[in-house]
Amino acid sequence: MATPKYKRILLKLSGEALAGEQRFGLNEDVVSEVVDQLVEVHKMGVQIGLVIGGGNFWRGRQGTNMDRTTADHMGMLATVMNSLAMMDAIEKKGIPTRVQTALIMTSVAEPYILRKALHHFEKGRIVIMACGTGNPYCSTDTAAAQRACEIDADVLLMAKNVDGIYDSDPASNPNAKKYEHLTFGDIINKGLKAMDTTAATMCMENDVPVLAFGLGEKNSIIRAVCGEKIGTLISKD
Repeated sequence: MATPKYKRILLKLSGEALAGEQRFGLNEDVVSEVVDQLVEVHKMGVQIGLVIGGGNFWRGRQGTNMDRTTADHMGMLATVMNSLAMMDAIEKKGIPTRVQTALIMTSVAEPYILRKALHHFEKGRIVIMACGTGNPYCSTDTAAAQRACEIDADVLLMAKNVDGIYDSDPASNPNAKKYEHLTFGDIINKGLKAMDTTAATMCMENDVPVLAFGLGEKNSIIRAVCGEKIGTLISKD
């Protein structure tokens, strides 16, 4: 078994990435592949926190004429659907998992309480943190950064549809340049869209490195946890 570089991680999964090529809902093959990797990482003794986006069910910009707060709350509910589905898939593999939500909905999940999350880690459970920060006008990137800082994660892993951070959109520009390393200052000053500036600032101030990589690459989560050179590393220096 490979040796992990990190003892505790916060993994941010893109909702769109979980939809696969169908671009909506959940792709069972993608979810199964992610879960298999999480099981392997868990077996290495790594403590795992998850934050999952909701873009495969709802994005705030869909509600063009909708009040922003209402649209953002709908997005938070979309993250709960993804989180419950992921919990079910992980537990079918025998790994105890808890969903905690920033909005109170005790019929389906625990409220997010930091001390309780840390207790779950110590008991060998995976913790999925849903509903973003619980506040409108905050992205799930910001939520992932905040949770990573709160749980004192060794790294924030951001699994996306693309295999790293580029100077322009690689889907429309075949000559786009991929960065192997960036500082948080680069993210903010260059206006790169890989993560929002609030999330970048939070990680910079709390010295939590970020690794952005492609979810679709073979065993990318395991490779990232083991410190393999993959994606784009974002750090303070």
